[in-house]
Amino acid sequence: MDNTEKKTHSDMQELANVLDTVGDKIPGLIQKVMGSLYSRETATGMGQAVGAYYRELVDAGIPQEAALDMAKEFSFSLKDMKHGAMSFSTDKE
Repeated sequence: MDNTEKKTHSDMQELANVLDTVGDKIPGLIQKVMGSLYSRETATGMGQAVGAYYRELVDAGIPQEAALDMAKEFSFSLKDMKHGAMSFSTDKE
């Protein structure tokens, strides 16, 4: 085996080791990300944000029905951002 073949073999072995390490760590990382996105604390924060937005709209003189529609859209935009971030990470597969 010449030096080029040894280097190629060494590089391939190093890559295999890196991929093994990544494969070991990714499932735990995904679990932590999913846990943070779907936790009780996240849901509470989202609910508080939507409620505060609705109250601010009503306090600013927006009719309640219009404020409710706007708060619903705000809620969906928060959800869409969350899902967009998740799909961005899975699109790279």
